[in-house]
Order: sequence, then C-alpha cells, then structure tokens
Amino acid sequence: MSLPEPRNPSGPYRICVVCLGNICRSPMAEKILLTDLARAGLADRVQVDSAGTGNWHVGADMDRRAASTLRKYGYPTGHVARQFSPSWFPERDLILAMDTDNLADLVRLAPDEETKDRIRLFRSFAPGVGPNPEVPDPYYGGEDGFITVLTMIEAASKGLVGELTALFSAR
Repeated sequence: MSLPEPRNPSGPYRICVVCLGNICRSPMAEKILLTDLARAGLADRVQVDSAGTGNWHVGADMDRRAASTLRKYGYPTGHVARQFSPSWFPERDLILAMDTDNLADLVRLAPDEETKDRIRLFRSFAPGVGPNPEVPDPYYGGEDGFITVLTMIEAASKGLVGELTALFSAR
C-alpha cells in the first residue's frame, strides 16, 4: 500500500486517527504511533492527532481502561477527546479510521475524490490482517479487549512507520 504524497512537501506529514468517540481506540493509536515514530527518528517529520466522528465525549479524558492499558505497556496517556471536523481535511495527509463505520462516515464527509483517497483503515497497515482490517471497539467489554486492541494497533503502527520511513527515504 502506498501512502498519499504530503500536501505540503516542505512541512510535516500530518496524520489523524479517527474512531467513534475519541476516548479508546484512536487515542491509543495516536500515542502508540507517536512513540513508534520517535523510536524511528521521525518525530520531527510526522505529526499525529486523533478525533472521533461523534461528539458525545468532546472534552473528556481517555477511557480509564485505555489509559491503564497504555501505561502498563509504557505509553503516554495525556488526552482530551474531540470531534473530527471536515475543515481538517485540507490539513491532513492521511486520515486513518479504526473501523468501516468510521471509514464510511469520513468518506461521506470528504469534499472530493482526492481527499477520499487519503482515508484508509488504520489496521490495513498491519501485515497479514486479511479482508476485514478493523480495530474493534473495546468500550463495552472488559480489560482484555483493550489489550487485544493494543496488540492490533502496535502491529499496524509498525507497518505504518515502515511505510513512512520508505516515503521519506525516497525523497
């Protein structure tokens, strides 16, 4: 899978990770991806943020189980939930949805085909995920669901960082 070219070649590559409420999956993905980018030496070349398609958690902290899982595995947890705005499309090089419902919502909001081509499923960057590369919502389950989600996100993040490394080395 090839990444979309940066909208501003002289600026950082900008990524937004999107789930439903921006308190579980997308903030976990944001923190894991930022950590992996720093380890790869790309922290100054790639910016990552997250948002939700829904507005009911705007201003809330990350879900306590998501934060606990991240802390347990050595990731940062500071976060304030927000809702994705269609006005952000021109500012983002890549928008990553956590599941097909969020993907469909983002595609519906996209102003044109070029923007739609910048919207992908986050887990599609993980090797060997098969035909349904979604990250399931752990919100209504137990702690083990958050660990499963963390494992899925880590695999996809490593794949995405590999793609970003290749993109920057080709320039």
